[in-house]
Amino acid sequence: MAIQAKNSHDVAWVLEQIERIAQFGQGRSGITRLAFSKADHEARNYIIELMQAEDLTVHIDAVGNIIGRFEPEGIQADAPAVITGSHLDTVPSGGKYDGALGVVCGLAAVSRLKERSGLEYPLEVVVFAAEESSRFNFATIGSKAMAGLANVSAWMRAQDQDGISFSSELAAIGRPIENVGSAARPKNSIRGFLELHIEQGRVLEQEKISIGIVDKIAAPTRLKITVVGTAGHSGAVPIEERQDALVSASMIVLAVRDIATEYTYQSAVATVTILKTYPGAINVIPGQVEMWVDIRGTDHESVIGMIQEIKDAISTIADDNDTPVSIEVLFSDKPVKLDETIIETVESACQQLKIPSLRLDSLAGHDTMNMAHIAPAGLIFIPCKQGVSHNGNEYAAPDDIAAGLDVLTEALYQLAKCK
Repeated sequence: MAIQAKNSHDVAWVLEQIERIAQFGQGRSGITRLAFSKADHEARNYIIELMQAEDLTVHIDAVGNIIGRFEPEGIQADAPAVITGSHLDTVPSGGKYDGALGVVCGLAAVSRLKERSGLEYPLEVVVFAAEESSRFNFATIGSKAMAGLANVSAWMRAQDQDGISFSSELAAIGRPIENVGSAARPKNSIRGFLELHIEQGRVLEQEKISIGIVDKIAAPTRLKITVVGTAGHSGAVPIEERQDALVSASMIVLAVRDIATEYTYQSAVATVTILKTYPGAINVIPGQVEMWVDIRGTDHESVIGMIQEIKDAISTIADDNDTPVSIEVLFSDKPVKLDETIIETVESACQQLKIPSLRLDSLAGHDTMNMAHIAPAGLIFIPCKQGVSHNGNEYAAPDDIAAGLDVLTEALYQLAKCK
């Protein structure tokens, strides 16, 4: 039997809060709420107010993660916490459900559980900072720091397209980047972590199932490729004498696509996402191109094989066109297998609530993959319309959100109650 929510924390409340959060950064084609931007700070402050209204103890750690904590009466002060949450920052022109769904449903679930007896462990709702890589080119910064995986030296060099550094944005909220390491949580401080998220794919929609239980997460590898040619007059330099960096870059784009196609059956993908040409004038042959590649897969060996084939193809293109190419690995995370006990707990919750579910893998990265390094971790998916995400047309149906909230609530209860 489905858990009955308080009127203030049913699916209508969740939808209302998602709509309110969507106003922070709302634009004509979607929501742009980049990490630590004005819109992100507005959304973060709004969530803090919601947490405080629920009498949660609110703490902001050394990397900017927001943590709202509820401690049932009578529990030991050092009892490990059961944690849920997600992120509020978006990609440019993103959607209203990616991240925000997990934050709001997490808060609603904890609010429901405050009314239930038998809790033996604290509950926490976390808003992870800088989950998206859109601003500083590093993904899941907040959860990496919490999991003790911070790359402080690299993050110190991180800047956005306007030259604003990640370290300066942290300093602006009173969090010196040198102290980021102190955001790491001891392994014995977390009993379990569970995130609710839209699928960002079409498996659940096609199967007409409301709940997906993630088995493995494909972590991203990001490359920055720089192609160097020779700039020249677009009318005066003969075609056969050119060292056109954009021509070579175009060949690399196609090579990445073709290689990725060969790995599709191994659930691996690769995408050229950004190209920048220099000097960028309509009458000048491009003398340099910078391009970024996103590579993902649930099998680490397949990812390694794909990267090597891409590097080999780039080397051949560079030699054939006399355009030297450099490759920088921005970061490379390994795919993560999620905790079987957490998976079975979510499956049990679905059975108890009579909500059909299936297991599936996630080709998108999530904060859960980092939390899995320090605690048993799980990830619940609900369908998103046509698999569209990172897009202003992103949509999740109220019935699916309600199912996700019910399952999240029951699974958190099973993890936090007396055994």
